[in-house]
Parts: sequence; C-alpha cells; structure tokens
Amino acid sequence: MNIMRRTGVVGLAAMAVGLPRGIAHAAAPAEARPLFERFVASQNAHDATAVEAMLWNSQDFLWITRGAAIWGREAATERFRALYRGTWRLEPEMAQFRAMSLGEGTAQLFVPVLFTIGAAGQPAQPAPFLMNQVLRRDGSAWQIASIMPIALPPS
Repeated sequence: MNIMRRTGVVGLAAMAVGLPRGIAHAAAPAEARPLFERFVASQNAHDATAVEAMLWNSQDFLWITRGAAIWGREAATERFRALYRGTWRLEPEMAQFRAMSLGEGTAQLFVPVLFTIGAAGQPAQPAPFLMNQVLRRDGSAWQIASIMPIALPPS
C-alpha cells in the first residue's frame, strides 16, 4: 500500500470514529527521543538539576513510583536526589522506543527499561520496567509532564 493510499485510509478511519483527521496520523515530536536520551543520561549521571529542567514546572507534574504518586516538579526532584544517594541506573532498550502524538502539543513515549536500583550501602538489584512518559510542549520546548513506569516480573 503506498503512502498516499495509507494516509487516506487512516484519515477515513479517523473520520469514521469521529476523531479529528490530524490526530489520527500526527507524527510524534522529533524532540521526544533526544529529550528521553538526555533524561536517561542525566539520571545516570545523578544530575538532579538537569533532570529537574526537563520536568514540567507545575504542581500537576505526576510521577508514579513504588506505588506512590509524587506530585509537582519540586517534590519529584527531591525524591530523585534521595534515590541518587544509592545506586540508580537506567538502561533503556532504545530499539523498542516508541513515541506518538496525543494531539497538538502533547505526546507519549514508551520504552522498556532495566533499572538497577539499590539504597545507599545496599546491593543493587536489576528490575525491568515499561517506561511511559507524557510530554507536553511548553512554549518552544518539550517537557516531561508525567512519568509512569510499570514494573515487570523478573525474567
């Protein structure tokens, strides 16, 4: 199926279910992957200041971690600082990275990640997660609006 025909089919399907045509085939922002790569590099460097700059500056920023909801960029940054006292390393499977537009100015990304986590002075344990983030455009820059990792059973 050529690209023009495929685009037409997607557009027709979107109209059939009542979605605006642009949302059905909107491209994910080109900045999603580089933003996530900077996020991982900053996390692995334990650079809370750099991580904080990527988070949406709002009390509505949400991070679900260990069954708890962390609301707001400042609270999330403080939690990251505490976690960085121990072992905290992310290894994403970038070959499986996916990003999709959710509409004008919003996107979602997904990637499997192996976290190596350990409290200060304790042995670190690897833990597989499915990382989900919602991004939002704030002016000309994209920021992370939510972080929702889903733990997987150990393999």
